[in-house]
Amino acid sequence: MYTIKTYNAIAEEGLKKFDVENYQLNQTDDPDGIVLRSQNLHDMKFSSQLKAIARAGAGTNNIPIQECTEKGIVVFNTPGANANAVKELVLASLLLAVRPIIEGVEWVKTLEGPDIDKKVEAEKKRFVGSELAGKQLGVIGLGSIGAMVANDAYRLGMDVVGYDPYVSVDTAWSISSRVKRVLSIEEVLTTSDYITVHVPLLDSTRAMISAEKLALIKKDAVLLNFARGELVDLDAVISALKKGQLKSYLTDFADERLIEMDNVVVLPHLGASTEEAEINCAKMASKTLKYFLETGNIVHSVNFPTVEMVLNFPLRLAIINRNITNMVAQMSIGLAEYGVNIVNIMNKSRGDYAYTLIDIESIPEEKLMDIVNRIKSVAGILSVRVIKNESIK
Repeated sequence: MYTIKTYNAIAEEGLKKFDVENYQLNQTDDPDGIVLRSQNLHDMKFSSQLKAIARAGAGTNNIPIQECTEKGIVVFNTPGANANAVKELVLASLLLAVRPIIEGVEWVKTLEGPDIDKKVEAEKKRFVGSELAGKQLGVIGLGSIGAMVANDAYRLGMDVVGYDPYVSVDTAWSISSRVKRVLSIEEVLTTSDYITVHVPLLDSTRAMISAEKLALIKKDAVLLNFARGELVDLDAVISALKKGQLKSYLTDFADERLIEMDNVVVLPHLGASTEEAEINCAKMASKTLKYFLETGNIVHSVNFPTVEMVLNFPLRLAIINRNITNMVAQMSIGLAEYGVNIVNIMNKSRGDYAYTLIDIESIPEEKLMDIVNRIKSVAGILSVRVIKNESIK
């Protein structure tokens, strides 16, 4: 029986993935796994019982990733699950950038009298906009969301260029051949009428849209940020807006410095706020966590490598260790000392850490625990978990 602790409102459709025969929800504060959305875990003390945390969303800023990694806790997110919701909001914001829709709506609300229709016709020229068709959109980051924005912007008649040196093979296949790939951010900034940012927040991407980068943009360009507020140097953006270098800034991240500016549209972090996105994220987070707990397989982790191996044998050891030499040999020696043969093994590393799956035949419980303790005693081993294949009796 596995125990799961949830934080925030996790969609019921996701929680139903945890069958009652094998899972208990919110029955303990010392769970095997956590599912959450925005709950801040930076001050939480993690017990040795906790094996994984699944974030129902893409960003993991609310989770202490390095601490979890050191403790052998696998952290998952749900890339792409809310991509369509964010894409639609970005496209809506592009339309707000070219047509003064909000201003027009607010103005109409001020009108009074029986001849409103005549006043509207007489004054509508105040709200003349432009069209997206024929303009260039530059997309920085061609992950799940960026790729969808690029494809649909092209369908709106825009010329689209995209930059992403790390685009995955799967995403590359999904991007329209009409989207031109460029080799530098600088090319995006110097040629685009509209620029939208879709990269994760990392030390290397923090404030990537800097004063230096903003100095390169076309005059009267429009910047959109629906990824993470910290991706832009906000002081530099405000300066570019005041100088007239940047025409407008549209974002999903509120800041008191932006609220009173006329050429800024700030939305209340609505990117993934659709019923469909919340359900998709909850389903994906629950399935990924369940898959890991039951098989040891890792997909969509932000701190450990992707490792998948079919579970065809009675017992599996899932081992997290520091990525140092001779670790797999030490594990093998630990098994050999007890006369146990390895029937299947997979080892992958990610940075300073590695993950190993070892399948073995059935052995007595006491012997199994001796092996686990032997492997745990090896310097550099962070955790050892035994997974029993319940389909084999």
